Amino acid sequence: MDDKTAELRDIFLDATDGEGTVTERQAERRGSLVDVDDPEAVDKRVRDLVAAMRERDDFDTDLDADAYVALIRGFYDGDDDDTLADRLETGRETVVRARLDCHLVREDDDETPAVAASRERAVRVNHRFRDAFAGLLTDDDLSDRLASDAREDGLREATEDIETDVSL
Repeated sequence: MDDKTAELRDIFLDATDGEGTVTERQAERRGSLVDVDDPEAVDKRVRDLVAAMRERDDFDTDLDADAYVALIRGFYDGDDDDTLADRLETGRETVVRARLDCHLVREDDDETPAVAASRERAVRVNHRFRDAFAGLLTDDDLSDRLASDAREDGLREATEDIETDVSL
């Protein structure tokens, strides 16, 4: 063994406390990611988001947290306000106000002061809550990332200078 190899061996043994290995057991990861296949975990996360929104802003309705979860799930399932009102056993106007409380503005909502206020609150928090709901309840976040990765895969730069003059 030459001097460099012996020196590296000594460094390795010092770093590993003489065990001869540097691998460690992996601990369970901690974080805020939710198992989207577990409806109860998703509902809990949506409920937490609604509670955080309720702390920031006064809500216009007195619906309970479970009703808000059902409303948000229904919104992302594509249910209209009348369907949501029937499911929640409340009036359509209550559903609209609750939906706006959660920054869930539809494309066809009229530009009334209530809609404008909801849009303003959503902008103030950089659409954080709506994005979180969408991330939990839709595949949009995943498909956006995958589509972005496919568009930005670097092939454009790699193939820029290739000549394509092919004669058949």
